[in-house]
Amino acid sequence: MDIQLEKLELIKLLAETNDESIIASIKNIFNSRKKDFWNDLTEEQQNIINESLEEYEKGNFSSFDDFIKPHL
Repeated sequence: MDIQLEKLELIKLLAETNDESIIASIKNIFNSRKKDFWNDLTEEQQNIINESLEEYEKGNFSSFDDFIKPHL
């Protein structure tokens, strides 16, 4: 089915409904899509990730194979 046609059908269904729970559910779907996990991290977690990215960009990292060898 054509995406534009599907959107128009959804618009029609939404316009015709008086069910507040359906409207709330649709709002929740759109709001959850906008949420960025980064904002849920603590400042300490964000700092650790940023430091790790800086180390990676400097070339300071090990391959998975090098990491796993001593643990086998």
